[in-house]
Amino acid sequence: MPEENPSPPTFEASLQELERIVKELEKGDLPLEQSLLLFETGMRLSTECKRQLEEAESRVEILTKRGSETVAVPFNPEKPAK
Repeated sequence: MPEENPSPPTFEASLQELERIVKELEKGDLPLEQSLLLFETGMRLSTECKRQLEEAESRVEILTKRGSETVAVPFNPEKPAK
C-alpha cells in the first residue's frame, strides 16, 4: 500500500513547535548532540514559517478605487494604499 504524503504542518503548529524548541534550548541543560538536533529542527521550522509568511504576503492584495472601478494592487507594507 503506497504511503500518503502527510500535509505540511500549519504555520501555527510550526510556530508553536519552534517556540517549544527555543524554550528547551534556553534551559541550557541538554547534551550537546540533543541541542544540535533541536537547533537544526528549529532552523528548518524557522525557514518553513518564513516561506509560509512570504507566500501569504504575496497572496494578500489591497482593493483600491481608481476612478469608477475597483482594482486589486499587490500588497506593499512599505507603501500605504491610496
